[in-house]
Order: sequence, then structure tokens, then C-alpha cells
Amino acid sequence: MIKEGGIVAFPTETVYGLGANALEPEAVMEIFKAKNRPMDNPIIVHIASKDMLNLLAIDIPNYMNELIERFWPGPLY
Repeated sequence: MIKEGGIVAFPTETVYGLGANALEPEAVMEIFKAKNRPMDNPIIVHIASKDMLNLLAIDIPNYMNELIERFWPGPLY
């Protein structure tokens, strides 16, 4: 479903989440619509590797690279 541009529901520890390919703007918009989420309330993007981070972000500060090397895999917030 995700590869076809759709959205999916999946269980988390506390609620069901909605997921889509973060690189497909139309799919991301479907999540905003389904959740009636305001456009100024960003969604979380999960990635599997630093290589994927480089597809999504530019000008990553050196201190972030140090944190990534020390703490990934796992959340950084």
C-alpha cells in the first residue's frame, strides 16, 4: 500500500498510527486529511539509516552527527 502511494494504519504502544511514504507529498497530505491535522503541526518521519537522513535534510550540524553516531538507532529529540 505504501509503495502505491497509500496510507496504512499500524499499532504503536498506545494508539494506532498512520503511515505513508514521506517522500510522496500526496500520501503525506492524505495523513493530514485523515487526522484532520493542522498543516502547522508536523508529522514524524521515521528513517532507518543516516543515508536516509541525507535524503531528507541538508546542512546537518556537526554536533548532530556526533549524537547520531552515539545514540542511533533510537529516537533523537
